[in-house]
Amino acid sequence: MRAVTFDSFSATPVVTDVPEPACPPHAAVVRVVATGVCRSDWHAWHGHDDTVALPHVPGHEFVGVVERVGDQVRQWRPGTRVTAPFVNACGTCPTCVAGRQSICPNQTQPGFDRPGSFAEQVVVHHADTNLVAVPDAIDDATAAGLGCRFATAYRAVVNRGRTASGEHVVVLGCGGVGLSAIVVAVSRGARVVAVDVSAEALALARTLGAATTVDAQTDDVDEQIRIATDGGAHVVVEALGRASLVRQGIAALRPGGRHVQVGLLAGADATPQVDLGRVIGLELELLGSHGMSAHEYPAMLAEIADGRLDPAPLVGRTIPLDEAPAALEAMDRPATSAGTTVVVL
Repeated sequence: MRAVTFDSFSATPVVTDVPEPACPPHAAVVRVVATGVCRSDWHAWHGHDDTVALPHVPGHEFVGVVERVGDQVRQWRPGTRVTAPFVNACGTCPTCVAGRQSICPNQTQPGFDRPGSFAEQVVVHHADTNLVAVPDAIDDATAAGLGCRFATAYRAVVNRGRTASGEHVVVLGCGGVGLSAIVVAVSRGARVVAVDVSAEALALARTLGAATTVDAQTDDVDEQIRIATDGGAHVVVEALGRASLVRQGIAALRPGGRHVQVGLLAGADATPQVDLGRVIGLELELLGSHGMSAHEYPAMLAEIADGRLDPAPLVGRTIPLDEAPAALEAMDRPATSAGTTVVVL
């Protein structure tokens, strides 16, 4: 099958032929129809995740059709249109039994510790735990983001951030997760402040319903957030992964506020300094958010089906597999267009 591969970190990826994957007894092989180009893929390509073994096929958010299943799989058959959380949980450990599969200690992740979805086929481990049926009404490019970006943002805003109508929500970083967080927060009746350095991203944020946009290159971000939130945010979603934004997010909260960390922190940003005196004195909440478990998808899919949520405007462009290496490399530079990039096979 054709796949994007790289054989050293940060080296230019190439499209080449690789063997089709074997199907473990508990797994499903999915024929990939579309797959998103995500910043997490960029982290894997640069070696920020120590589970990546070379040579490697990146990609972890996809939609496709079940091609074949292992003999232990009971709930899925070939021909079903599916996606899966980027965390493939084991389904049997105490964490999974408690319903928190997105932090399963035995998890595997396509595109990180296993070959990913920048390929014609990808394997989903423990298929009965991790596969999610995708309604026909959701197009392929939109559905690709449900395995990571949109689902991650949904859980960060709704489940972890507990966003309520009338609250002020600040989104730091308007890439795929950040823009998705805006869509979800607006659907909850929140007033959203979007912060980014890209004029194109901020323009799209306004289109998606952000009440205020702040250009981090030219504006006094702290002051603009203070004004727009009447003194402080109820919820901050850090969606980029910068130590400076973690500090900024905590500083932007009002008493009792919630900081939800979604952006992956790597390199010099991996261990940010946190003002714990402020956290204690204002009883702030610092919350990590890591994807979303398959059993939580029905609520999100129902809201998409009934029109409460519309992730379709988040797709910026679609490209063929041959252009995926260049799209991955482009993440080293400031974005020249807003919205997500989706590879359509």
